[in-house]
Amino acid sequence: MGIELTDDDRELRDSVRGWAARHATATVIRDAVEAKTEVRPAYWQSLADLGMLGLHLPEEFGGAGVGLVELAIVAEELGRSMVPGPFLPTAVVSTVLHEAGRTTELAGLADGSLFGAVALQPGSLRLHRDGDSVTLSGTSSHILGGQVGDLFLLAADDNGARAFVVVSRDRVDITDLPSHDLVRRNAQVEVDGLELSAADVLGLDSQRVLDIAATLFSAEAAGLADWATTTAAEYARVRQQFGRVIGQFQGVKHKAARMLGLTEQARVTAWDAARAMGAGTDGGEASLAAAVAGAVAPEAAFTVTKDCIQILGGIGYTWEHDAHLYLRRAQSLRILLGSTATWRRRVASLTIDGVRRVLGIDLPPEAEQIRTGIRSELAGAASLDDAERKVFLADNGYTAPHLATPWGKGADAITQLVIADELRAADLEPHDMIIGNWVVPTLIAHGNDEQLQRFLPPSLRGDIVWCQLFSEPGAGSDLAGLSTRATKVDGGWKLQGQKVWTSMARDAHWGICLARTDGDVAKHKGLSYFLIDIRNSEGLDIRPLREITGESLFNEVFFDDVFVPDELLVGEPGDGWKLARTTLANERVSLSNDSSLGSGGEALLDLASTVPGGLDDEQMTVLGKVLCDAQTGGLMGLRSTLRSLTGGQPGAESSIAKLLGVEHIQQVWEVAMEWAGPSSLLSEQDRWAPTQQFLNSQCLSIAGGTTNVQLNIIGERILGLPRDPEPA
Repeated sequence: MGIELTDDDRELRDSVRGWAARHATATVIRDAVEAKTEVRPAYWQSLADLGMLGLHLPEEFGGAGVGLVELAIVAEELGRSMVPGPFLPTAVVSTVLHEAGRTTELAGLADGSLFGAVALQPGSLRLHRDGDSVTLSGTSSHILGGQVGDLFLLAADDNGARAFVVVSRDRVDITDLPSHDLVRRNAQVEVDGLELSAADVLGLDSQRVLDIAATLFSAEAAGLADWATTTAAEYARVRQQFGRVIGQFQGVKHKAARMLGLTEQARVTAWDAARAMGAGTDGGEASLAAAVAGAVAPEAAFTVTKDCIQILGGIGYTWEHDAHLYLRRAQSLRILLGSTATWRRRVASLTIDGVRRVLGIDLPPEAEQIRTGIRSELAGAASLDDAERKVFLADNGYTAPHLATPWGKGADAITQLVIADELRAADLEPHDMIIGNWVVPTLIAHGNDEQLQRFLPPSLRGDIVWCQLFSEPGAGSDLAGLSTRATKVDGGWKLQGQKVWTSMARDAHWGICLARTDGDVAKHKGLSYFLIDIRNSEGLDIRPLREITGESLFNEVFFDDVFVPDELLVGEPGDGWKLARTTLANERVSLSNDSSLGSGGEALLDLASTVPGGLDDEQMTVLGKVLCDAQTGGLMGLRSTLRSLTGGQPGAESSIAKLLGVEHIQQVWEVAMEWAGPSSLLSEQDRWAPTQQFLNSQCLSIAGGTTNVQLNIIGERILGLPRDPEPA
């Protein structure tokens, strides 16, 4: 996986990856490492001939006239392969010059005859203005690609503001620098009173230049992170220590899963920045997308490349292994772009000023025809009262439109999004089945006709409230280890045991329950799936559990020979594990219409506005980090929806989004308490106060599968690491 989403994107990715495999061989990379100075790659012209240098430029300058997303895909792939040569600075220079309207060098940058170089920090370079005369003096900061560059894009101080100038190689004194990045090296230039023309001083806003750089730097960083994660996982699958492969050790498995999480964050932020910057998006919104990418991706690549060396162990610390080259590259990107803290504070500043990223989707033309039919049908609900509306919506398939008819509308991804739009526009809200959203699809897949007719209509209308009776004191995340027994008796089953952490048990009419019906087979094969009449079953004892918040939302449920008739067994005895997987895996296509920062991010912003004297730099940095995490969660959801719309298979985003989303919410309320100060320490608080939200959020990394289990799932199912060994 990578930045790409569409078939065309994948073709481009494969083309670049194939080119890199042919040209950026291990020998070529090592020759670049051992060279005393950087040299112009012999294969550069072939890269230009493929059109990779001018993808984003108009055809009149030798480009392909596509966009920054395609350019970002190339940057990601070349970064993944550690391709020597100044592709990144050349891409930054050509993008900036095109936007600035300076076109004379674009053809040369596109056809490979000109190399670009860029310095984003001013160093001691200063512009001096005297009437219409402008001169440049001083020494630049480190110039990316400066050892081979022909055209230099340089930051300079312009009376306290940052400006960018463009000068050719023959106009400056160049000093090659011993560079941390051994494959793509840096230089410095020195000038003393260099006269500049009006065209040499770019009129383009300096922040736009930085945003372009952040976008493309982040794309390359995503490629570095992907290489490091893939390399570490491949090694962990085969390297043996202490009698087993190291990928079985949770310390290694969880580190690799965390690496994938950071890689996905880098990828989605780079993708979003590229599409925002290249699509004529509102300047503030595009700048926010670029700032999020600049805050997230280089830092993620730096962390992941360090972790790769840790998993590789001794071999990763050797000069011969490429891991240190990726670490050097990631760290160089992170420093040359500007500190992560600076980018995080920019994210915070923009959002405080009211800038938000709109995470919408442009639906295909056929959506309008669908919309007409939906709108016409929903008009029938306008004159109904609230209760009648719920029934109308349920009976017409709107409670769960993704389900097959007659229970839903059999809606594909596009239709589901149109329905959500039209329901919102008509101010109609179908019943939220909550646990029923899991129960109903399971009954459709595995229940008999009698069960469907008995339970589905009232569930969809809201006449039945469900609870879930899965977790036990000794079997939470380890669902297959549950011990509640179901013994066969005449006409049904008798259940004996205990369930715990059951929300809504005191309010529910019915519950879904897993119980062990066969203790002589493998533990996941001896489970069965029952429907429990919560309000009319003798021997059922529900006891509220007081949580750390002081509330009692959860319950423990005791079964003392609770009789369950045969007709309330779903499927066959022993099918419980299969049915539970159906229950827990059911998802519908949706797109949040809340802020891209989520309710937690917006709540933290509201609190920030009340801090006396405003936030200091450290608090702004923390706020920026929290908001970046919030936006990456929204972006992962958006990409998952886009995959569904194109019929693609789910990516890693959904698993990563759950992991990161939980930790994000917990961090939001931890920070909120800190900013609220001593007032947050009062014992009696409104349930929506930061203190109560902080306490309540601690359950999120436990409920529905703990974070540790989620890390195992990511490591095993996505990265292919071996499962934990079976206990003795």
